[in-house]
Amino acid sequence: MASGPNPPMEKHSAAEAVQRAELERVLASAAFRRAPTLANFLRYLCEKRFAGEQAQIKEYSIGVDVFARGESFDPDNNSIVRVEANRLRKRLADFYAGEGGDHSLRIVIPLGQYVPEFVSTGVKVLNAEAEQPVAPIMENPIARFLHWSWWVMVAVLLLMGLVLWWTHRPAPQTAAYKEAPSPANTDAERIGPPAGEEIRILAGASRGFVDHAGRLWNADAWYSGGDSVKSQVRHIERTQDQEFYRSSRQGSFHYDIPVQPGVHELRLHFAETVYGPEGTEAGGEGSRLITVRANGRPLLENLDIVADAGASDTADVKVFHDVTAAADGRLHLEFTGANGRPAVLSAIEILPGLRGRIRPIRLLTRQTPYYSNDSQWWSPDNYFSGGQMASYQTPVNASDPELYESERWGNFSYAIPVSPGKYTVALYFAVRREGASRGAHRFNVFCNGRSMLQEFDPSKEAHGAETVVRRFQGIEANAQGKIAMAFVPVEGYATVTGIEVLPQ
Repeated sequence: MASGPNPPMEKHSAAEAVQRAELERVLASAAFRRAPTLANFLRYLCEKRFAGEQAQIKEYSIGVDVFARGESFDPDNNSIVRVEANRLRKRLADFYAGEGGDHSLRIVIPLGQYVPEFVSTGVKVLNAEAEQPVAPIMENPIARFLHWSWWVMVAVLLLMGLVLWWTHRPAPQTAAYKEAPSPANTDAERIGPPAGEEIRILAGASRGFVDHAGRLWNADAWYSGGDSVKSQVRHIERTQDQEFYRSSRQGSFHYDIPVQPGVHELRLHFAETVYGPEGTEAGGEGSRLITVRANGRPLLENLDIVADAGASDTADVKVFHDVTAAADGRLHLEFTGANGRPAVLSAIEILPGLRGRIRPIRLLTRQTPYYSNDSQWWSPDNYFSGGQMASYQTPVNASDPELYESERWGNFSYAIPVSPGKYTVALYFAVRREGASRGAHRFNVFCNGRSMLQEFDPSKEAHGAETVVRRFQGIEANAQGKIAMAFVPVEGYATVTGIEVLPQ
């Protein structure tokens, strides 16, 4: 690098010029002006990348060059680089969740790596409802009368069925999950998800999209057949990313996606927005059945989205581990419908996988992702229905207080998608003196119909501390591939701060 007061002008490629401009915008922000150490760290990483010296971005060289630890620096005994890298990831996530939310390019430092990536967010997805206004429905009074009469009849039949079920219901099960005596010592708890290429595709979409966790979803690609269909759906349950369901691919179609060697985790996203009480067509369960094949082998047989999700207009995610490419280096996914009705797909995720199990799932009741002090990535809140989210300024007394700075409270549930197998589920609670949690509150927690916690009161269970963690082992997915948890108030409100689902 040239030295002196007037270094010669350097020429950069157009792409590098754009990336350098983004770096300068980030460093000039208030978030990084207040953190000169992190700003210097970020500039070092990016300059190394610009110079083509990615191979030199090692924990040892960072400790020596950035943090002046000397040639005797030992990364095994000194964690300063890992800690500061974790702080840098947090600072970048917060910046792009706020001040930099409208940037078309983002700087990302993948977990477990130090080489920065410049990720294009693309053009923001237009509101499908604004592009194609919803036409008035049932303007004819006779049609309107017949429409509502049909629904009254359905409601009466449902009520009669409910009465019959109630009078002949089986005795309630008393079986309950037992708490694990101590934290399970599994690899999934000690390490984060594997690093590698992540592929995210929005089916039927012509533009990319950045979700509420800051992850880039690409426009539809590598498909053949089917049609891109826009939806007039107003709200989808159990997701914070409504844009997933503004478009879909429908019909008989297939994808041929190039993937890296090794095992992958496949996540398919669905939602039934056509058949159901608020859909454009009458019907519900049984109206649409979908079969999916991966590399010629059945993956899903006659999937009924409404029955699987529990309702229409509800996000339904199916998870598969140990997925590999075919001999040609591509993952071939085939989607077909039954009874003359088209298959439908909202999105595809292909992630670096763990052999024999899915990646760990960590959810925090907040709007942005979080890197905990042990360098674990926590996703913002997802898969919930009901309740309210609240954030607090007063920190709790904990080794990682930011982990507990928000909560979901009220009467709510989660349906977390997993693959078959056994899991450890940990529930994180905070004891507060402010907000929704103030005062007496006791609640029950049920998982897949069985009791986890009965009349649970975090303030009493904490025994003077300000945080409580309850852990349960041997939990299996229900028949729909979900870990379904209900938080039901007994007095006051139910509450939870974080949920961890770890494969055993």
